[in-house]
Amino acid sequence: MTPIVEYRDLSKVFYKDNKQVHALAHVTAEVAEGELLAIVGPSGCGKSTLLNLSAGLMKPGTGEIRYRGKPLNGVNTQVSYITQRDNLLPWRTVEDNVALPLSLGDRPRLTKQERRERISHHLEVVGLTGFEKHYPGELSGGMRKRAQLARSLVYEPDMLLMDEPFGALDAQLKLVLQAELLRTWEGTGKTLMFVTHDLTEAISIADRVIVMSTRPGRIKAVERIDLPRPRDVFSIRFAPGFGDYFDRLWSALRDDIRQGQEV
Repeated sequence: MTPIVEYRDLSKVFYKDNKQVHALAHVTAEVAEGELLAIVGPSGCGKSTLLNLSAGLMKPGTGEIRYRGKPLNGVNTQVSYITQRDNLLPWRTVEDNVALPLSLGDRPRLTKQERRERISHHLEVVGLTGFEKHYPGELSGGMRKRAQLARSLVYEPDMLLMDEPFGALDAQLKLVLQAELLRTWEGTGKTLMFVTHDLTEAISIADRVIVMSTRPGRIKAVERIDLPRPRDVFSIRFAPGFGDYFDRLWSALRDDIRQGQEV
């Protein structure tokens, strides 16, 4: 498959209290267009840094990022970024929050009717029809996540970057939102990079899983998940082969866990 993003010998160093913090070291990888790639690894291994670099929010120390074959220089307006915190604007209604990206960036301007139709469509996709006039404070945690997803999809980005979006939710709600995410994503052709600490979550949703080492983050293992789609996240863990994927990925992570890192 054609890569949408390429990381070429990527390294990144931060400075904290006049000390060097090596976040990433010699990362070389590709993300295929249309795939769902999950990234797992110990805390502080550079997973979020990799997403920030992909969004063009920071520059690599050494190496290069290429997006659709061209060097990425500056903010990448072709991607949408979803963080663990929903960061909805509390003074704006759901529909106004979802509409926000349509007034930003270099995409063609839409007419008022086109804007209304697109907002309505994406609210319907995530199951929020009827909540257009509600404010974030009036929504449950899961509904805020759905609103955040609608906002990220509304301007139709090529790629979604998701940084532990369900990490703070309880296990039952996490499953429900994983199912919503797959239902929304499957068949769209969109590329999705998904950072998680949860191996079961990674295997349940991803086409491939990359395991990062402890800091400085390096690619320690790559596992292709050959489970059929569409997937039912409520039962996929009982599918033949799921346990084998888990064992191999856990084996790649285990040494770093024993060194005192938290997954």
